[in-house]
Amino acid sequence: MIRVAAVGDVHVDADVVGRYRPALEQLPEVADVLLVAGDLTRHGTVEEARSFVTEFGGLAVPVVTVLGNHDHQSDQADAVSTVLTDAGITVLEGASTVLELNGHRLGVAGVKGFGGGFGGACASNFGEREMKDFVRTGEDAANRLEAALTGVTCDALVALTHYAPVPETLAGEPPEIHAFLGSYQLGRAIDAAGATLALHGHAHHGTERGRTPGGVPVRNVAHPVIKQAYNVYRLLSEEIQATLVHA
Repeated sequence: MIRVAAVGDVHVDADVVGRYRPALEQLPEVADVLLVAGDLTRHGTVEEARSFVTEFGGLAVPVVTVLGNHDHQSDQADAVSTVLTDAGITVLEGASTVLELNGHRLGVAGVKGFGGGFGGACASNFGEREMKDFVRTGEDAANRLEAALTGVTCDALVALTHYAPVPETLAGEPPEIHAFLGSYQLGRAIDAAGATLALHGHAHHGTERGRTPGGVPVRNVAHPVIKQAYNVYRLLSEEIQATLVHA
């Protein structure tokens, strides 16, 4: 069994330090790894990244993250990633990592992702250059995710994104902004690779549970949705595709 703790959209700044730490210190008792689905900071500054490291660094379990849109706000994403990496936190962007946990190999492939919308209400690669660029950004992110997922050999495979891969976990958000909260292209990539579980954040007013068209369980772990420091998902190796249990 692999126990995966997950949260997103923690938006850490100096005034948040100390809020999550008591629960994070208990992680070894309930989880083998912590995955953070982006929006680690409020405005994507190096100072906020250091605050995130103070809060989420030095834990007794591995920490793997992707960045979110907030982490790009100050155009310091590379510097933010460096702060995290230097603290021993793994940052994925079109890349994957494999962790040896409880005698099993957990693969995590991650990308921030981007918008674009979902079936029947998605942007198309047609018209103005600005629209083409918008759509192409989403397509490129999905292609990087698929490549990262398919390049992993493991017992259980998690797709970690910030933007949503399905519309179901956006229920509660205004439909008018769904195209800016996620993209069906991410769901396509997850299904193509046959992931075990997909985790995302970004949709603060969304819903926790969804499923890709191919049947992969999707969980929106944005902190305002799960309303706690993290959720724990148990991936059971005996029937890894079917035995996903929410704790």
